Amino acid sequence: MARLDALGRCSAWEIISRCEARTNRGILTGSMMNSTVSSRYRAILERINTAANSVGRSMEEVKLVVVTKGHPVEAVRQAVTAGASAIGENYLEEAEEKIRALQDQPIEWRMIGHVQSRKASGVCQNFDAVDSVDSLKLAQRLDHFARERKRVLPVLLECNVSGEQTKSGFPAWQKPSWSALAAEFAQVTDLPNLDVRGLMTMPPYFDAPEQARPYFQMLVQLRDFLESQLPQVDWVDLSMGMSGDFEVAIQEGATMVRIGTAIMGERPLL
Repeated sequence: MARLDALGRCSAWEIISRCEARTNRGILTGSMMNSTVSSRYRAILERINTAANSVGRSMEEVKLVVVTKGHPVEAVRQAVTAGASAIGENYLEEAEEKIRALQDQPIEWRMIGHVQSRKASGVCQNFDAVDSVDSLKLAQRLDHFARERKRVLPVLLECNVSGEQTKSGFPAWQKPSWSALAAEFAQVTDLPNLDVRGLMTMPPYFDAPEQARPYFQMLVQLRDFLESQLPQVDWVDLSMGMSGDFEVAIQEGATMVRIGTAIMGERPLL
């Protein structure tokens, strides 16, 4: 798998250029579903650009991860044809079929869902990065299997900044606990076959995106704290923001946004 280095940090602007090149080569078909995915994809890129510019940032600083949970292989292929290079999946079994079917495509596969320890081997085998490491135990399991495969696995540490019991992640909603959290993170960052690249979070769902801003700000503050406590780690990435609130997340410093419904549409009923 290890395609991450080859893909690098494919920015939203680079993806726009890829879209235009593919369109010029006639790769985009005229089917209704494909053009819908394509038009939604490009609309999201424009919104990323607008949100970044609103705070003096460049859209090149933001990686777009297209979330394809619940969508069939053909729908994922259409997203890739539209320009997507980073695909986020939540479940190992569902992802395996898609990865096999699209192995000829230059896709960066990112695990964004909760990973059970017993599935760590399969995740390490199939994914280019894991954005949802939510415990020291899972980190140790992933490190073990990465070592067996003689690879270094890029990961993000998922942090629960809201205190919601339904959310996974390291408990990070109380600032007084951050010193203890940093000590636990130090154990993760010492694992030789994991490359900790930053943090990920999911705020509570709100109808008004602005209400999610304090939670994004909290993750930024945690990142700044960790930079002072663990300066040997490059805390470069903040994965935060989804279809309903990604523009606010970008304004607060997101380097990755995870967009599903706004690009792929509603998941088909089973």
